[in-house]
Amino acid sequence: MSAEKLAVDVEGLTRTFGDFVAVDHINLAVRQGEIYGFLGPNGAGKSTTIRMLCGLLMPSRGKGTVSGFDIITMSEEIKKNIGYMSQKFSLYDDLTVEENIDFFSGIYNVPASRKRERKAWALSMAGLENKQELVSRTLPGGYKQRLALGCAILHEPPILFLDEPTSGVDPLSRRAFWKLIYEMSQSGTTIFVTTHYMDEADYCDRLALIYRGAIIAEGTPNELRRKYMAREVLEIESDRLGDAMGVLERNGIESAIFGSLLHATVEGGGQAIPRIRELLGGEGIAVNRIERIEPSLEDVFVTLIETS
Repeated sequence: MSAEKLAVDVEGLTRTFGDFVAVDHINLAVRQGEIYGFLGPNGAGKSTTIRMLCGLLMPSRGKGTVSGFDIITMSEEIKKNIGYMSQKFSLYDDLTVEENIDFFSGIYNVPASRKRERKAWALSMAGLENKQELVSRTLPGGYKQRLALGCAILHEPPILFLDEPTSGVDPLSRRAFWKLIYEMSQSGTTIFVTTHYMDEADYCDRLALIYRGAIIAEGTPNELRRKYMAREVLEIESDRLGDAMGVLERNGIESAIFGSLLHATVEGGGQAIPRIRELLGGEGIAVNRIERIEPSLEDVFVTLIETS
């Protein structure tokens, strides 16, 4: 795809801190108007990458553009043409809801003729129409999150960077937030979002999996499943997950704990199910349920890490 149609286009992006390589020669090509997910565990290099793309941190090596502006020589122009929301919500806790909106309107140079309209939009989007005088630190997490999003896009930027935006927010608020992200994408805004919640990956048009500073896979959620999960995934319910995982690992069956369940990656689920029941039963471990399931993006990620 031509550079004119890319919101983010970087090659060899690298950031080192002394001898530590935080981001290791990554390439990104994010199309205009898409939701691009950047997934990985804490410490993988997600926030360092997003800070370089936002013009907040100079790369050690690499080249490219964000919204058409050079990441090395035009960082100030990048800042004017993007929205950025950090995992800390980017609000001033001692200011009221209205004061935060007014402050960010000034920071982003929202035209005077548009300020009233944009303030009304931000209040409506955040569900805070009649709560302008509340001090921001008193707001529940979901309201803080939506207010921070509204403040980040008061100037209607073409690309929005969200760094772990749903961290520490309850599941209902997370779902409502992703609905807002989808609506913005439908209107043409490019969304670049980092997260360590693998279940959020299916909200993205495309995504990259990052591990130890390097991109280990990229594609749509379904492409990643098809390409990297040739084997089947079995979901096992047992009261002794740790013991069950140990038995499977000793018998050459890869497995990982997912919440209150165990996922085993196998060749030929039909034959593996009775074998697993036999192995666990022989150790006195009861299996309440075992069945084939569609691989999650977390299954894909675990498989990639184990084979890398």
